[in-house]
Amino acid sequence: MQKYFGLRGEPLSAALVWTVIMPAYMLFGYNNGVAGGLLDLPAWVELFPQIDTVTTTGAQKAHNSHIQGTVVAVYTLGALFGALSCALIGDRLGRRRTIMLGAFVNCIGSILQSSAFSFPQLIVGRLITGLGFGMISATAPNWQTECSRAGHRGFVVMLEGLFLSAGLAISAWLNFGMSRTTGGVSWRFPLAFSCFFAITVFFSVPLWPESPRWLVKMGRMEEARHALAALDDVSIDSPVIAEEVRAIEFSLQETGKGSFRDIFRNGPSRFANRAFIAAATQCFQQMGGINVLGYYQATIFRTFLGLDPSTAKILSATVFTWQTLCAPIGAFTIERVGRRKLMIFGAAGMGMCMALLAGCTSHPENHTAVHAAIAFVYLFSLFFVTGFLGLAFLYSSEIAPLSVRTPITALSTTSTWLFNFTVVEATPTGFNSLGYKYFIIYAVINWFLILPTVYFLFPETQGLHLESVDRIFLESKNILDPVRVAKELRARAVVEEDGGIKIDDKEKSLEEQTAEGP
Repeated sequence: MQKYFGLRGEPLSAALVWTVIMPAYMLFGYNNGVAGGLLDLPAWVELFPQIDTVTTTGAQKAHNSHIQGTVVAVYTLGALFGALSCALIGDRLGRRRTIMLGAFVNCIGSILQSSAFSFPQLIVGRLITGLGFGMISATAPNWQTECSRAGHRGFVVMLEGLFLSAGLAISAWLNFGMSRTTGGVSWRFPLAFSCFFAITVFFSVPLWPESPRWLVKMGRMEEARHALAALDDVSIDSPVIAEEVRAIEFSLQETGKGSFRDIFRNGPSRFANRAFIAAATQCFQQMGGINVLGYYQATIFRTFLGLDPSTAKILSATVFTWQTLCAPIGAFTIERVGRRKLMIFGAAGMGMCMALLAGCTSHPENHTAVHAAIAFVYLFSLFFVTGFLGLAFLYSSEIAPLSVRTPITALSTTSTWLFNFTVVEATPTGFNSLGYKYFIIYAVINWFLILPTVYFLFPETQGLHLESVDRIFLESKNILDPVRVAKELRARAVVEEDGGIKIDDKEKSLEEQTAEGP
């Protein structure tokens, strides 16, 4: 039996989470938050006057705010292309090597950013940093999901939200600390610190097993059995391993080998339907308004609420710390209440907070309104981290079948970065043009787009084996069917000892029985 430092079963899964997934998602949060806290530093403004919105006014400030949004957002543009590239290289390299490549590229970008003495070098560095992390973000959720047991998959993958929030908090506190220094080190060190997380990921990944599902797909059956045996802590000759391998192979037979082109057409497995749900989930994670707060939180506190820069940075850091403390709520409830209810809860709450934030920031001279606005920023973080942060990555990888999981998650993660780019690019101009009314846009998106879409189109996958999720779509005929079919399948499901839910194959649909013949 193959061992990894003597670890098998749950200790092995935990080691994978704490040595790879934790630094990978802390890197995610850190990269997302670090640039926004540098924009008002004197050394930054002096070296990059093209994006100075601190000492400029009027038309010049409006022009600079547009360029500033582009510079901050170019990281997400790189991540978009990095995620999309996984559709081509993801299945060729495997989960581990793709993550390692992304970590290496991220390091190169961080070095270019932190050593920049010209505006073009800064932009190229941010683009390359994003390119590297885009590969990680499109691959790490697949690896973790495919290595997790059904009954605990939700809890384990939801920890990504905790780690991502911790990364945001680290970036905010580090930015605050470095703002007390002078000279280029105040912004160079925060940009370079990204390498710490990337290097940790690069050297940790090879220590742990490759995804057994990817190994089966590649025909590497012996390696797949060893990986499954280690993750389940059973003998390689155990009937449990034989059954798992059979289920994975059966899923591939039902859904085919799959290609990137396949995800744009339905067929019996409804690939396009599933790709839409995965992409929409990641889109909603970004369009709920988190990046208005995540990237420009200090700007909001300073510009809309009239707080001094030091207080704004402290508040921004405490918001991300609060979000980190709230993250376990979703992790500990997801296998009890399910994916759909948490997303509905999150969208309803985020919409409420955005509407109230708009109302409060419209009266910056009113101290009570200012305090209320700050409170709603904190409350928004609770709803977001519980309903969408880690859950979006979990749900989009669960929905995708093994045969096209890599291209679907590449597409869905591309959706993440596309809409991340859109929000980050538009926000400085939105603040400058619309003021407090800009927040109302996100209240409308949450209430009138995200809520009804989740309710009518997103099926529940709580506790289901990844191969059982396929049955939901095999028995669906249109985009409205999956929610109903998922409820019907769960009614005849078998709950296993580890809390996983397996569809009872003895109760197949009449159409399936007819197709099989006597």
